[in-house]
Amino acid sequence: MDANLIQVTQLVRAFLPRGAELLTIEGYGSPQPAVYAVDLDGDGVDEVTAVYRSQGEVYLLVLKYSDNVWSTAANVKGTGYQVSVLTAAPVTTPGINNLIVGWRVGSIWSQLSVYEWTADGLRDILAPPDANFSYMQVEDMPSEQGKDGLAEFALWIHDTGEAYIVEVVRWHEGKLVPAPDVYLYYYPKVVRYYEHLVRQYPDYAFYWYYLADAQIKAGMKQAAAISIKKGLSLNHEYPSKEKWLELQQQLQSVRMARDIPILLFPASVKTMDGVRWGFIDSKGTMVIQPQYEYASDFQNNGLAIVQMNGRNGLINSTGQYVVKPIYDSISPFSEGRAVVIDGQGFKVIGGDGHIITKKAYNYIAPYSNGRAMASVANPDGSSLYGFLDLQGNEIIKPQFQEAGDFKHNKTVVKVKDNDFALIGLDGSKLASYPFASVGPLGDGLLSFQQQLQGKYGYIDEKGSIVIQPAYTYANVFMDGRAVVNTAEDYGARYGLIDKQANYIIKPAYNDIRTLGEQRLALGKAIDVQQPFIGSIYAIADWNGQLLTSFRYHDVGDFKQGLASVNDQKQTFFIDRSGKAADGYPKVAGSGVLILVPPLIQANVDQRISYLDRAGHVVWQQNTVIPLNPPLKVREEKFKPNKDYLVYFPQIEGMANKAAQRKVNAVLKEKSQVKKVPGNVQLGYSYTGDFNIEFYKKNLLVLELTGYNFPFGAAHGMPSKQYVHVNLVNGQIYELKDLFKPGSNYVKVLSDIVGKQIKEDPQYSYVFPDTYKGIKPNQPFFISDHALHLYFEPYEIAPYVAGFPTFTIPFAEIISIISVHGDFWKSFH
Repeated sequence: MDANLIQVTQLVRAFLPRGAELLTIEGYGSPQPAVYAVDLDGDGVDEVTAVYRSQGEVYLLVLKYSDNVWSTAANVKGTGYQVSVLTAAPVTTPGINNLIVGWRVGSIWSQLSVYEWTADGLRDILAPPDANFSYMQVEDMPSEQGKDGLAEFALWIHDTGEAYIVEVVRWHEGKLVPAPDVYLYYYPKVVRYYEHLVRQYPDYAFYWYYLADAQIKAGMKQAAAISIKKGLSLNHEYPSKEKWLELQQQLQSVRMARDIPILLFPASVKTMDGVRWGFIDSKGTMVIQPQYEYASDFQNNGLAIVQMNGRNGLINSTGQYVVKPIYDSISPFSEGRAVVIDGQGFKVIGGDGHIITKKAYNYIAPYSNGRAMASVANPDGSSLYGFLDLQGNEIIKPQFQEAGDFKHNKTVVKVKDNDFALIGLDGSKLASYPFASVGPLGDGLLSFQQQLQGKYGYIDEKGSIVIQPAYTYANVFMDGRAVVNTAEDYGARYGLIDKQANYIIKPAYNDIRTLGEQRLALGKAIDVQQPFIGSIYAIADWNGQLLTSFRYHDVGDFKQGLASVNDQKQTFFIDRSGKAADGYPKVAGSGVLILVPPLIQANVDQRISYLDRAGHVVWQQNTVIPLNPPLKVREEKFKPNKDYLVYFPQIEGMANKAAQRKVNAVLKEKSQVKKVPGNVQLGYSYTGDFNIEFYKKNLLVLELTGYNFPFGAAHGMPSKQYVHVNLVNGQIYELKDLFKPGSNYVKVLSDIVGKQIKEDPQYSYVFPDTYKGIKPNQPFFISDHALHLYFEPYEIAPYVAGFPTFTIPFAEIISIISVHGDFWKSFH
């Protein structure tokens, strides 16, 4: 028995009536005292529950802590003579725990009670009794739409021998009802149980019967048919022929496992219209044809976010729109809700795509613990933060200067300067913190600063200082550990401490990452004189013991015992020992591997592909873009250094081979394919790529993009240019080639752009008095019906404006266009 359980048990005994006996729970391992600590009323403080026997009757006791004193909050008479289950989970309301008790009423039978906290104390929502069981599991079981924040019950009801009737139910409209949407999750466990029994007792028909029943509910129709045939062949009286007939009828009414929506994966294709996204199945067959500007993974609710014409929508696995592409942004679903952005602001939609919020907000965070942080703007431009419930209502009005996500029914908010608070799900204040800053909830401790420019320490949830301020950075505690920094002047000297401020790892590293599953990545600076360039990592355990040498250039989080790493040459999975995981492929290049069963998604060197466990490529983006035969554009890759990667176009199939060679040389040069040292550390990273912007008749317009990021800078600098190529003669056109000789095209275009800046509200971001007209060689590209002029970042507008672009219809300037010139005739 651990120390916490001993303390709680001693507390309970102090409140038992004279002569009462604290009961124990048996049957699921070693006997344990029937005590359980859980927050039942949502105030962020655990109540202590216990079951005892007094004068031949059993009782449920609830103790509550308030004003530094424990007192009896409820004392409810139970049923039967013993207790088999004492636990808690949200059953009626997401984020609010219900107390779940199994009252022993027979040697193998228990009666289920589910209690909710009310103003009058505990109430059994199943009174009168609604369910008996022999064994029970309680869990928020995922359906195809994911978890809903409410627990289901798997009730195992004894029949004969080792056979059980298994019912999976949930609370709905005042009673327990079947939960068929989670059968595919739970019943495979039941199948495994009965598969073991039929191997052990192959001549017992009732085991075959219950195996078939579980297989039907697990969607295993063919396996169920075999089990029914085997059971009937035994010709036993139990189960009866009528029971077998009912089972066969059920078999005909359920969907086959292959009718379950096929797992689909987003995949990109380079086309004449740019990159388009569709979805492949696990065999690499394109099921939903490439048509989207972008597509994300299908989520647990069976929906995927896709983008068309710069707007986002949701599709189902058949490619049908559940939500038309009308939003600027759609976030992934969380707790059955997704945050969307439109012209009015942030809103929330449900799984059916309907908006559930009553108004738009300045910001809404993803849902966590049944709450979503939302902000509104003050007249002075500052924000106030509050919280929405799962119905989109303002459960806590916007009133805080800062707020974080709820976790375990509580969160930290900033009320005003030097006044932070811990609040519950209803906004009630659980604790006050008179400090300059307080960090998010962690493993029982919160980081804090006494002065804004001061050091960080840690307080407990009551506000008492546990670790004195001593750090220039302090991360949240996780499993009894926290990453801290002791370096001054924005330097890096990271270490790992426990809750007593003892160093598990001395502060000596350029970076420390917590990876989950009690593993760490310790980073040493690649260049100690320039630590901002990055780190090279070793894997360590939770006690700081090194498991590998310093050899990984990037490390992902551990999930199911695996983490993706790369060593700049290959990307692969490691296991918890830090070594390459057996049975998984290694992919040349730098990036990330993600398990998407039954495939592995490889996002390596800025290209997505899919592989099987053996490393065979199931899908990869095409490297040849067909034009009108025999013309095509081939993608070539240039990676002379780990920090320099360019994909550049090369044209094939031109009749004039000399012109083709000349064009391709220009494309390589403009794509920044140049001499770059290989085995040295660059002071920057550079990535380049291309797309087909326009193709008509003899004219091909290629967009060449780049991004140069100086290490240590706040951000990098994007670049782009358009190359207009005549595929017959190889001429590369400039802006002046579109206009009649001697025409004053610079002034005409300058005036049009100036008028747009002055009159069109979409250009309100342009810096005042910065626009002085266009240059004779102004960057441009053409489309079917218009000329597009653009400016570089910072040239006339802020960095966040990107490349300010002005569209001028050809019809507006046709009088100065050389309609008989080579440029115009190349696409007319």
